[in-house]
Amino acid sequence: MPQSAPFPLRVITDPDQAEQELKRLEERTLNEQQLDARRRVDSILEAVRTHGDAAVRDFTERFDRFCPDPIAVPTEDLYRAWQQLPLDLRDALELALRRIQEFHQRQRPHDINMEGPHGEKLGRRWRPVRSAGLYVPGGRAAYPSTVLMNAVPAKVAGVEEILICSPAGANGQVNPVVLAAAHIAGIRTVLRIGGAQAIAAMAYGTETVPKVDVISGPGNIYVTLAKQAVYGQVGIDSLAGPSEVLVIADHSADPIHVAADLLAQAEHDPLAAAVLITTDSTLAEAIGFAIAEQLEHHPRREICEASLRDWGLAVICEDLETCARLSDGFAPEHLELVVERPEPLAERIQNAGAIFLGPWSPEAVGDYLAGPNHTLPTCGAAKFSGALSVETFMRHTSLIGFNRAALDATGSAVRQLAMSEGLHSHAESVRLRLS
Repeated sequence: MPQSAPFPLRVITDPDQAEQELKRLEERTLNEQQLDARRRVDSILEAVRTHGDAAVRDFTERFDRFCPDPIAVPTEDLYRAWQQLPLDLRDALELALRRIQEFHQRQRPHDINMEGPHGEKLGRRWRPVRSAGLYVPGGRAAYPSTVLMNAVPAKVAGVEEILICSPAGANGQVNPVVLAAAHIAGIRTVLRIGGAQAIAAMAYGTETVPKVDVISGPGNIYVTLAKQAVYGQVGIDSLAGPSEVLVIADHSADPIHVAADLLAQAEHDPLAAAVLITTDSTLAEAIGFAIAEQLEHHPRREICEASLRDWGLAVICEDLETCARLSDGFAPEHLELVVERPEPLAERIQNAGAIFLGPWSPEAVGDYLAGPNHTLPTCGAAKFSGALSVETFMRHTSLIGFNRAALDATGSAVRQLAMSEGLHSHAESVRLRLS
Protein backbone atom coordinates (compact mmCIF):
# COMPACT_ATOMS: atom_id res chain seq x y z
CA MET A 1 0.00 0.00 0.00
CA PRO A 2 1.32 3.49 -0.75
CA GLN A 3 2.62 5.35 2.29
CA SER A 4 0.47 8.30 1.25
CA ALA A 5 -2.68 6.54 2.47
CA PRO A 6 -4.21 8.64 5.27
CA PHE A 7 -4.56 5.71 7.65
CA PRO A 8 -3.08 2.61 5.99
CA LEU A 9 -3.32 -0.85 7.45
CA ARG A 10 -0.01 -2.61 7.91
CA VAL A 11 0.27 -4.98 4.94
CA ILE A 12 2.08 -8.35 4.81
CA THR A 13 2.46 -10.49 1.71
CA ASP A 14 4.68 -13.30 3.02
CA PRO A 15 2.65 -16.16 4.60
CA ASP A 16 5.40 -17.10 7.08
CA GLN A 17 5.69 -13.52 8.28
CA ALA A 18 1.90 -13.36 8.52
CA GLU A 19 1.88 -16.45 10.77
CA GLN A 20 4.40 -14.81 13.10
CA GLU A 21 2.44 -11.58 13.20
CA LEU A 22 -0.84 -13.37 13.91
CA LYS A 23 0.90 -15.21 16.75
CA ARG A 24 1.92 -11.83 18.18
CA LEU A 25 -1.71 -10.71 18.03
CA GLU A 26 -2.85 -13.91 19.72
CA GLU A 27 -0.48 -13.22 22.63
CA ARG A 28 -1.24 -9.51 22.90
CA THR A 29 -2.32 -9.72 26.56
CA LEU A 30 0.81 -11.55 27.78
CA ASN A 31 2.98 -8.73 29.10
CA GLU A 32 4.36 -7.14 32.24
CA GLN A 33 1.09 -5.30 32.78
CA GLN A 34 -0.65 -8.64 33.22
CA LEU A 35 1.88 -9.79 35.82
CA ASP A 36 1.34 -6.60 37.80
CA ALA A 37 -2.43 -6.94 37.41
CA ARG A 38 -2.29 -10.51 38.72
CA ARG A 39 -0.61 -9.36 41.93
CA ARG A 40 -3.24 -6.67 42.44
CA VAL A 41 -6.05 -9.12 41.73
CA ASP A 42 -4.72 -11.62 44.27
CA SER A 43 -4.71 -8.95 46.98
CA ILE A 44 -8.27 -7.89 46.09
CA LEU A 45 -9.54 -11.46 46.20
CA GLU A 46 -7.97 -12.10 49.60
CA ALA A 47 -9.36 -8.85 51.04
CA VAL A 48 -12.90 -9.63 49.87
CA ARG A 49 -12.66 -13.24 51.06
CA THR A 50 -11.56 -12.03 54.49
CA HIS A 51 -13.54 -8.80 54.95
CA GLY A 52 -16.61 -9.24 52.75
CA ASP A 53 -18.80 -6.21 52.08
CA ALA A 54 -16.39 -3.80 53.75
CA ALA A 55 -13.66 -4.68 51.25
CA VAL A 56 -16.10 -4.54 48.33
CA ARG A 57 -17.16 -1.02 49.34
CA ASP A 58 -13.57 0.09 49.88
CA PHE A 59 -12.40 -1.07 46.45
CA THR A 60 -15.47 0.41 44.75
CA GLU A 61 -14.82 3.80 46.36
CA ARG A 62 -11.16 3.58 45.35
CA PHE A 63 -11.64 2.48 41.75
CA ASP A 64 -15.13 3.69 40.78
CA ARG A 65 -15.29 6.80 42.98
CA PHE A 66 -18.56 6.12 44.78
CA CYS A 67 -19.68 4.14 47.82
CA PRO A 68 -22.10 1.32 46.94
CA ASP A 69 -24.39 1.60 49.92
CA PRO A 70 -26.64 -0.23 49.37
CA ILE A 71 -24.85 -2.59 47.02
CA ALA A 72 -28.06 -3.80 45.35
CA VAL A 73 -30.08 -1.69 42.94
CA PRO A 74 -33.72 -1.46 44.16
CA THR A 75 -35.84 -3.89 42.12
CA GLU A 76 -38.33 -1.17 41.23
CA ASP A 77 -35.51 0.75 39.51
CA LEU A 78 -35.22 -2.05 36.95
CA TYR A 79 -38.88 -1.74 35.96
CA ARG A 80 -38.67 2.04 35.98
CA ALA A 81 -35.66 1.94 33.66
CA TRP A 82 -37.61 -0.26 31.25
CA GLN A 83 -40.64 2.02 31.32
CA GLN A 84 -38.52 5.09 30.59
CA LEU A 85 -36.73 3.69 27.54
CA PRO A 86 -37.67 5.05 24.09
CA LEU A 87 -40.17 2.74 22.39
CA ASP A 88 -37.80 1.97 19.50
CA LEU A 89 -35.14 0.75 21.91
CA ARG A 90 -37.68 -1.32 23.84
CA ASP A 91 -38.79 -2.94 20.59
CA ALA A 92 -35.16 -3.68 19.66
CA LEU A 93 -34.44 -5.28 23.06
CA GLU A 94 -37.60 -7.40 22.87
CA LEU A 95 -36.72 -8.58 19.35
CA ALA A 96 -33.21 -9.51 20.51
CA LEU A 97 -34.60 -11.33 23.53
CA ARG A 98 -37.03 -13.39 21.42
CA ARG A 99 -34.39 -14.42 18.90
CA ILE A 100 -31.80 -15.32 21.55
CA GLN A 101 -34.40 -17.34 23.48
CA GLU A 102 -35.53 -19.24 20.38
CA PHE A 103 -31.98 -20.23 19.53
CA HIS A 104 -30.89 -21.19 23.04
CA GLN A 105 -34.00 -23.25 23.76
CA ARG A 106 -32.74 -25.64 21.07
CA GLN A 107 -29.51 -26.10 23.02
CA ARG A 108 -31.03 -27.87 26.02
CA PRO A 109 -29.11 -31.15 26.33
CA HIS A 110 -30.98 -34.44 26.45
CA ASP A 111 -30.56 -37.08 29.14
CA ILE A 112 -29.17 -40.46 28.12
CA ASN A 113 -30.99 -43.58 29.34
CA MET A 114 -29.84 -46.89 27.90
CA GLU A 115 -29.75 -50.57 28.77
CA GLY A 116 -26.50 -52.50 28.55
CA PRO A 117 -26.14 -55.98 27.03
CA HIS A 118 -26.84 -57.70 30.37
CA GLY A 119 -29.79 -55.55 31.44
CA GLU A 120 -27.74 -52.98 33.36
CA LYS A 121 -29.03 -49.40 33.40
CA LEU A 122 -26.66 -46.70 32.14
CA GLY A 123 -27.33 -43.03 31.77
CA ARG A 124 -26.38 -39.43 32.02
CA ARG A 125 -28.71 -36.77 33.39
CA TRP A 126 -28.46 -32.99 33.14
CA ARG A 127 -29.43 -30.58 35.91
CA PRO A 128 -29.01 -26.80 36.22
CA VAL A 129 -26.66 -25.30 38.75
CA ARG A 130 -28.46 -23.67 41.67
CA SER A 131 -27.11 -20.16 41.22
CA ALA A 132 -25.24 -18.06 38.67
CA GLY A 133 -23.54 -14.67 38.74
CA LEU A 134 -23.45 -12.69 35.50
CA TYR A 135 -20.81 -10.03 35.01
CA VAL A 136 -21.83 -7.13 32.75
CA PRO A 137 -19.00 -4.66 32.00
CA GLY A 138 -19.25 -0.90 32.31
CA GLY A 139 -16.54 1.66 31.72
CA ARG A 140 -16.02 2.62 28.08
CA ALA A 141 -19.51 1.41 27.06
CA ALA A 142 -22.70 -0.15 28.44
CA TYR A 143 -23.65 -3.65 27.33
CA PRO A 144 -27.35 -4.55 27.57
CA SER A 145 -26.60 -7.17 24.89
CA THR A 146 -24.31 -8.91 27.40
CA VAL A 147 -27.20 -9.04 29.86
CA LEU A 148 -29.37 -10.91 27.35
CA MET A 149 -26.58 -13.19 26.08
CA ASN A 150 -25.79 -14.37 29.62
CA ALA A 151 -29.21 -14.26 31.27
CA VAL A 152 -31.08 -16.15 28.53
CA PRO A 153 -28.98 -19.36 28.57
CA ALA A 154 -29.01 -19.35 32.38
CA LYS A 155 -32.80 -19.01 32.38
CA VAL A 156 -33.24 -21.68 29.70
CA ALA A 157 -31.00 -24.00 31.73
CA GLY A 158 -33.36 -23.56 34.69
CA VAL A 159 -31.03 -21.77 37.13
CA GLU A 160 -33.12 -20.70 40.13
CA GLU A 161 -31.01 -17.84 41.47
CA ILE A 162 -29.40 -15.40 39.03
CA LEU A 163 -27.73 -12.11 39.88
CA ILE A 164 -25.90 -9.48 37.87
CA CYS A 165 -22.84 -7.48 38.89
CA SER A 166 -22.26 -4.35 36.83
CA PRO A 167 -20.09 -1.35 37.74
CA ALA A 168 -21.90 1.95 38.20
CA GLY A 169 -20.67 5.36 37.14
CA ALA A 170 -19.20 7.90 39.54
CA ASN A 171 -22.79 8.98 40.30
CA GLY A 172 -23.52 5.49 41.63
CA GLN A 173 -26.00 4.70 38.86
CA VAL A 174 -25.90 1.56 36.71
CA ASN A 175 -26.61 2.28 33.06
CA PRO A 176 -30.42 2.36 32.65
CA VAL A 177 -30.40 0.26 29.47
CA VAL A 178 -28.53 -2.47 31.36
CA LEU A 179 -31.18 -2.31 34.09
CA ALA A 180 -33.96 -2.44 31.50
CA ALA A 181 -32.40 -5.46 29.81
CA ALA A 182 -32.16 -7.20 33.20
CA HIS A 183 -35.85 -6.50 33.79
CA ILE A 184 -37.08 -8.06 30.53
CA ALA A 185 -34.68 -10.99 30.96
CA GLY A 186 -36.33 -11.78 34.28
CA ILE A 187 -33.41 -10.83 36.51
CA ARG A 188 -34.36 -9.06 39.73
CA THR A 189 -30.99 -8.77 41.51
CA VAL A 190 -28.50 -6.26 40.11
CA LEU A 191 -25.48 -5.32 42.22
CA ARG A 192 -23.68 -2.08 41.38
CA ILE A 193 -20.17 -3.39 41.79
CA GLY A 194 -17.54 -4.34 39.22
CA GLY A 195 -13.95 -5.38 38.76
CA ALA A 196 -12.10 -8.13 40.58
CA GLN A 197 -13.98 -7.27 43.78
CA ALA A 198 -17.29 -8.24 42.13
CA ILE A 199 -15.87 -11.58 40.98
CA ALA A 200 -14.53 -12.22 44.49
CA ALA A 201 -17.89 -11.37 46.07
CA MET A 202 -19.73 -13.81 43.80
CA ALA A 203 -17.10 -16.54 44.26
CA TYR A 204 -16.78 -16.37 48.05
CA GLY A 205 -20.03 -14.72 49.13
CA THR A 206 -20.29 -11.72 51.45
CA GLU A 207 -22.87 -10.42 53.90
CA THR A 208 -24.81 -8.99 50.95
CA VAL A 209 -23.68 -10.95 47.89
CA PRO A 210 -24.64 -14.64 47.83
CA LYS A 211 -22.02 -17.17 46.73
CA VAL A 212 -22.82 -18.54 43.28
CA ASP A 213 -22.00 -21.79 41.51
CA VAL A 214 -21.07 -20.37 38.09
CA ILE A 215 -19.75 -16.96 37.01
CA SER A 216 -20.10 -15.86 33.40
CA GLY A 217 -19.57 -12.71 31.38
CA PRO A 218 -16.67 -10.75 29.88
CA GLY A 219 -14.59 -8.04 31.51
CA ASN A 220 -11.23 -6.28 31.55
CA ILE A 221 -7.93 -7.89 32.48
CA TYR A 222 -8.69 -7.64 36.22
CA VAL A 223 -12.04 -9.39 35.81
CA THR A 224 -10.50 -12.10 33.63
CA LEU A 225 -7.62 -12.77 36.01
CA ALA A 226 -10.03 -12.86 38.96
CA LYS A 227 -12.19 -15.44 37.16
CA GLN A 228 -9.09 -17.50 36.46
CA ALA A 229 -8.06 -17.35 40.12
CA VAL A 230 -11.44 -18.44 41.55
CA TYR A 231 -12.01 -21.21 39.01
CA GLY A 232 -12.29 -24.50 40.87
CA GLN A 233 -14.15 -22.86 43.74
CA VAL A 234 -16.82 -21.84 41.24
CA GLY A 235 -17.37 -22.67 37.59
CA ILE A 236 -16.68 -20.06 34.93
CA ASP A 237 -17.71 -19.73 31.31
CA SER A 238 -14.32 -18.83 29.81
CA LEU A 239 -11.37 -16.47 30.09
CA ALA A 240 -12.36 -13.88 27.52
CA GLY A 241 -9.64 -11.55 26.31
CA PRO A 242 -9.98 -8.42 24.19
CA SER A 243 -12.25 -8.72 21.17
CA GLU A 244 -11.06 -9.62 17.67
CA VAL A 245 -12.32 -10.02 14.12
CA LEU A 246 -10.71 -11.61 11.10
CA VAL A 247 -12.22 -10.86 7.69
CA ILE A 248 -11.44 -13.08 4.71
CA ALA A 249 -12.35 -11.12 1.60
CA ASP A 250 -12.03 -11.61 -2.15
CA HIS A 251 -12.57 -9.31 -5.13
CA SER A 252 -16.35 -9.30 -4.52
CA ALA A 253 -16.06 -7.50 -1.15
CA ASP A 254 -17.16 -3.90 -0.72
CA PRO A 255 -14.21 -2.04 0.87
CA ILE A 256 -16.53 0.41 2.65
CA HIS A 257 -18.39 -2.44 4.34
CA VAL A 258 -15.21 -4.30 5.30
CA ALA A 259 -13.70 -1.10 6.71
CA ALA A 260 -16.80 -0.59 8.86
CA ASP A 261 -16.59 -4.18 10.13
CA LEU A 262 -12.93 -3.80 11.06
CA LEU A 263 -13.71 -0.58 12.92
CA ALA A 264 -16.62 -2.31 14.68
CA GLN A 265 -14.03 -4.39 16.52
CA ALA A 266 -11.38 -1.71 16.86
CA GLU A 267 -13.82 0.61 18.66
CA HIS A 268 -14.22 -1.87 21.54
CA ASP A 269 -10.81 -1.49 23.10
CA PRO A 270 -7.22 -0.40 22.32
CA LEU A 271 -6.30 -4.10 22.63
CA ALA A 272 -8.94 -5.25 20.13
CA ALA A 273 -7.54 -6.86 16.97
CA ALA A 274 -8.88 -6.24 13.46
CA VAL A 275 -7.38 -8.42 10.73
CA LEU A 276 -8.01 -8.53 6.99
CA ILE A 277 -6.85 -11.50 4.90
CA THR A 278 -7.55 -11.07 1.21
CA THR A 279 -6.71 -12.47 -2.20
CA ASP A 280 -7.11 -9.01 -3.77
CA SER A 281 -4.08 -6.75 -3.37
CA THR A 282 -6.06 -3.64 -4.32
CA LEU A 283 -8.69 -4.30 -1.66
CA ALA A 284 -6.36 -3.58 1.27
CA GLU A 285 -5.51 -0.19 -0.20
CA ALA A 286 -9.16 0.67 -0.75
CA ILE A 287 -9.99 -0.43 2.80
CA GLY A 288 -7.20 1.75 4.20
CA PHE A 289 -8.73 4.81 2.57
CA ALA A 290 -12.23 3.78 3.66
CA ILE A 291 -11.05 3.41 7.27
CA ALA A 292 -9.48 6.84 7.17
CA GLU A 293 -12.69 8.36 5.87
CA GLN A 294 -14.91 6.64 8.42
CA LEU A 295 -12.59 7.67 11.25
CA GLU A 296 -12.79 11.39 10.46
CA HIS A 297 -15.74 12.09 12.73
CA HIS A 298 -15.78 8.81 14.66
CA PRO A 299 -16.82 9.32 18.32
CA ARG A 300 -14.36 6.62 19.44
CA ARG A 301 -11.58 7.61 17.06
CA GLU A 302 -8.78 7.52 19.62
CA ILE A 303 -9.62 3.95 20.67
CA CYS A 304 -9.92 2.83 17.04
CA GLU A 305 -6.62 4.34 16.03
CA ALA A 306 -4.79 2.76 18.97
CA SER A 307 -6.28 -0.64 18.15
CA LEU A 308 -5.50 -0.48 14.44
CA ARG A 309 -2.02 0.95 15.00
CA ASP A 310 -0.96 -1.82 17.37
CA TRP A 311 -3.13 -4.77 16.38
CA GLY A 312 -4.51 -4.03 12.90
CA LEU A 313 -3.23 -6.07 10.00
CA ALA A 314 -3.83 -6.80 6.31
CA VAL A 315 -2.46 -9.97 4.73
CA ILE A 316 -2.36 -10.56 0.98
CA CYS A 317 -2.60 -14.23 -0.02
CA GLU A 318 -2.44 -16.06 -3.35
CA ASP A 319 -5.58 -18.12 -2.76
CA LEU A 320 -8.44 -18.76 -0.34
CA GLU A 321 -6.82 -21.98 0.88
CA THR A 322 -3.92 -19.95 2.29
CA CYS A 323 -6.40 -17.48 3.80
CA ALA A 324 -8.19 -20.34 5.56
CA ARG A 325 -4.92 -21.85 6.82
CA LEU A 326 -3.81 -18.55 8.34
CA SER A 327 -7.24 -18.01 9.88
CA ASP A 328 -7.24 -21.47 11.47
CA GLY A 329 -3.83 -20.78 12.99
CA PHE A 330 -5.17 -17.59 14.58
CA ALA A 331 -8.56 -19.14 15.56
CA PRO A 332 -10.44 -15.82 15.59
CA GLU A 333 -13.28 -14.95 17.92
CA HIS A 334 -15.26 -13.55 14.95
CA LEU A 335 -14.60 -14.68 11.39
CA GLU A 336 -16.30 -12.92 8.47
CA LEU A 337 -16.24 -14.63 5.08
CA VAL A 338 -16.90 -11.81 2.62
CA VAL A 339 -16.36 -13.91 -0.48
CA GLU A 340 -18.41 -15.04 -3.46
CA ARG A 341 -19.01 -18.55 -2.09
CA PRO A 342 -18.81 -18.39 1.73
CA GLU A 343 -20.37 -21.78 2.55
CA PRO A 344 -17.65 -23.99 0.97
CA LEU A 345 -14.99 -21.84 2.62
CA ALA A 346 -16.75 -22.19 5.98
CA GLU A 347 -16.57 -25.97 5.61
CA ARG A 348 -12.80 -25.64 5.25
CA ILE A 349 -12.49 -23.58 8.44
CA GLN A 350 -11.88 -25.55 11.66
CA ASN A 351 -11.16 -22.92 14.34
CA ALA A 352 -13.44 -19.93 14.93
CA GLY A 353 -15.76 -18.73 17.66
CA ALA A 354 -18.43 -17.62 15.19
CA ILE A 355 -18.45 -17.56 11.38
CA PHE A 356 -20.39 -14.88 9.51
CA LEU A 357 -21.34 -15.94 6.00
CA GLY A 358 -21.36 -13.48 3.14
CA PRO A 359 -21.66 -9.72 2.69
CA TRP A 360 -25.01 -9.34 4.47
CA SER A 361 -23.84 -10.89 7.76
CA PRO A 362 -21.84 -8.17 9.55
CA GLU A 363 -20.47 -9.23 12.92
CA ALA A 364 -22.75 -6.67 14.58
CA VAL A 365 -25.85 -8.82 13.97
CA GLY A 366 -24.19 -11.58 15.99
CA ASP A 367 -23.39 -9.14 18.78
CA TYR A 368 -27.01 -8.17 19.24
CA LEU A 369 -29.79 -10.36 17.93
CA ALA A 370 -28.93 -13.07 15.42
CA GLY A 371 -29.54 -15.67 18.14
CA PRO A 372 -26.27 -17.57 18.74
CA ASN A 373 -24.35 -16.36 21.77
CA HIS A 374 -21.91 -13.49 21.40
CA THR A 375 -19.72 -14.56 24.36
CA LEU A 376 -16.99 -16.30 22.37
CA PRO A 377 -13.45 -17.66 22.83
CA THR A 378 -10.64 -15.17 22.13
CA CYS A 379 -6.86 -15.17 21.76
CA GLY A 380 -6.70 -18.60 20.13
CA ALA A 381 -9.08 -20.34 22.54
CA ALA A 382 -11.42 -21.24 19.65
CA LYS A 383 -8.98 -24.09 18.98
CA PHE A 384 -10.40 -25.91 22.01
CA SER A 385 -13.60 -24.17 23.16
CA GLY A 386 -16.78 -22.56 21.90
CA ALA A 387 -19.46 -20.02 22.72
CA LEU A 388 -21.22 -19.63 26.05
CA SER A 389 -24.28 -21.90 25.99
CA VAL A 390 -27.10 -23.39 28.04
CA GLU A 391 -24.70 -26.16 29.07
CA THR A 392 -22.47 -23.54 30.75
CA PHE A 393 -25.13 -23.34 33.47
CA MET A 394 -25.72 -27.09 33.78
CA ARG A 395 -23.79 -30.12 34.93
CA HIS A 396 -24.27 -33.77 34.13
CA THR A 397 -24.25 -36.83 36.36
CA SER A 398 -23.58 -40.41 35.27
CA LEU A 399 -26.06 -43.12 36.31
CA ILE A 400 -24.90 -46.76 36.63
CA GLY A 401 -27.23 -49.54 37.73
CA PHE A 402 -25.74 -53.05 37.41
CA ASN A 403 -27.72 -56.19 38.18
CA ARG A 404 -26.30 -59.62 39.20
CA ALA A 405 -26.17 -60.84 35.61
CA ALA A 406 -24.19 -57.78 34.50
CA LEU A 407 -21.70 -58.13 37.36
CA ASP A 408 -21.37 -61.87 36.67
CA ALA A 409 -20.57 -61.12 33.04
CA THR A 410 -18.06 -58.33 33.65
CA GLY A 411 -16.71 -58.96 37.17
CA SER A 412 -13.67 -60.96 36.09
CA ALA A 413 -12.56 -58.15 33.77
CA VAL A 414 -13.08 -55.57 36.52
CA ARG A 415 -10.93 -57.64 38.90
CA GLN A 416 -8.17 -58.06 36.30
CA LEU A 417 -8.06 -54.32 35.66
CA ALA A 418 -8.08 -53.51 39.38
CA MET A 419 -5.25 -55.92 40.11
CA SER A 420 -3.22 -54.51 37.23
CA GLU A 421 -3.37 -51.16 39.04
CA GLY A 422 -2.48 -52.69 42.41
CA LEU A 423 -5.87 -51.79 43.94
CA HIS A 424 -6.70 -54.82 46.07
CA SER A 425 -9.98 -53.64 47.58
CA HIS A 426 -11.33 -52.62 44.19
CA ALA A 427 -10.96 -56.23 43.09
CA GLU A 428 -12.30 -57.56 46.41
CA SER A 429 -15.46 -55.39 46.16
CA VAL A 430 -16.41 -57.44 43.09
CA ARG A 431 -15.09 -60.86 44.23
CA LEU A 432 -16.97 -60.75 47.52
CA ARG A 433 -20.26 -60.05 45.73
CA LEU A 434 -19.75 -62.96 43.36
CA SER A 435 -18.27 -65.48 45.80
